[in-house]
Amino acid sequence: MKSLNIKSAMISGGIVWVLGVLAFVASHLFPVMPDADLQANWVLSVALIPASTLGAHIYYRKGHKTNGFLLGAMLFIVALTFDSLITVPFFIIPYGGTYVSFFSDVGFWLLGIEYISVVAAYWQIERVLSV
Repeated sequence: MKSLNIKSAMISGGIVWVLGVLAFVASHLFPVMPDADLQANWVLSVALIPASTLGAHIYYRKGHKTNGFLLGAMLFIVALTFDSLITVPFFIIPYGGTYVSFFSDVGFWLLGIEYISVVAAYWQIERVLSV
């Protein structure tokens, strides 16, 4: 396992986070389901697959050999940090939520598992295809 390139991981994680926030917010503009938050979470869970694949691609295209689980965890930590600094104060608290309600939501952690898993799967597929 090669070391993690922090700068590249932060850039990739930031791109994925921006795409995720855009998908979440955009889903509120087109109400299809009666529960707008549930709809936004569904949209985010679907949008997270191509977004995290893109983030992994951006990271690995520089030739880094980092373990996919480690990279996925780092990208999730970047997202968690941005959520703490931006999402919760600007999008959650003004609508009556709290840090505790946001970070204790099971859906948040399921999205984290999905995020890490997609990055790890990308890494595995890239390793097989590069042989």
